[in-house]
Amino acid sequence: MASSMRSLFSDHGRYVESFRRFLSHSTEHQCMQEFMDKKLPGIIARIGDTKSEIKILSIGGGAGEIDLQIISKVQAQYPGVCINNEVVEPSAEQIAKYKELVAKTSNLENVKFAWRNETSSEYQRRMLEKKEVQKWDFIHMIQMLYYVKDIPATLKFFHSLLDTNAKILIIVVSGSSGWDKLWKKYGPRLPQDDLCLYVTSDDLTQMLDNLGLKYECYDLLSTLDISDCFTDGNETADLLWDFLTETCNFNATAPPDLKAELMKDLQEPEFSTKKEGKVLFNNNLSFIVIGA
Repeated sequence: MASSMRSLFSDHGRYVESFRRFLSHSTEHQCMQEFMDKKLPGIIARIGDTKSEIKILSIGGGAGEIDLQIISKVQAQYPGVCINNEVVEPSAEQIAKYKELVAKTSNLENVKFAWRNETSSEYQRRMLEKKEVQKWDFIHMIQMLYYVKDIPATLKFFHSLLDTNAKILIIVVSGSSGWDKLWKKYGPRLPQDDLCLYVTSDDLTQMLDNLGLKYECYDLLSTLDISDCFTDGNETADLLWDFLTETCNFNATAPPDLKAELMKDLQEPEFSTKKEGKVLFNNNLSFIVIGA
């Protein structure tokens, strides 16, 4: 591995920029929206039974787009009931965007928001030190378990915070996705970073089985349009390469043989499909629901 290659997570601004480009070129949020519309109402059907307030804990809530979709589904299920929505998010920049979104969104009169600028591990440590356990009716962890060092301990801790009829929703990349193949084949040749783990739904369900926790898992199709990655001198290509490889400035710093191999592989059927002249990387997502 060339010594000049460094992890994307060493440059937070670059990471956020590449993540936003990923969102704009993928069906990630549309896929989540489909799940929220079709599956979530049944999942949350009983979380607020006989409760005067519904408590939602968002771990890694980002800029809030998906959080507000979840809140609207809870409001539809329990009209007029107060909702206490607490957000744990390590990026101050994302929290600022979340607050902007809340400020311009209507129908949130019955929702109280609190933001904690910390990681899930810091939240966990703080709660254990306080020795007073706050119970929650719905906890969601969307695309964030990659950034947790001890996933089984994290799952066990948050499961212990569930109130009666409560649920945890976890969203991660599917074991059937192109990410799984990419990480297994190229992970050892890319910058290793203890800030981020290669984790798919296959790993998570194995951990949940070992913990003896009951869960349901739903897979939904999603794609990432990586067509730009095969044309030179393109800012979108640079950002998507960074996101795919979790490498800062991959195009400028990667050894030519590594890039050539990746360019070839990413067009293969195990990674992507070709449709109407586009190369669509398999970004399938898994939605894992754990009961109290």
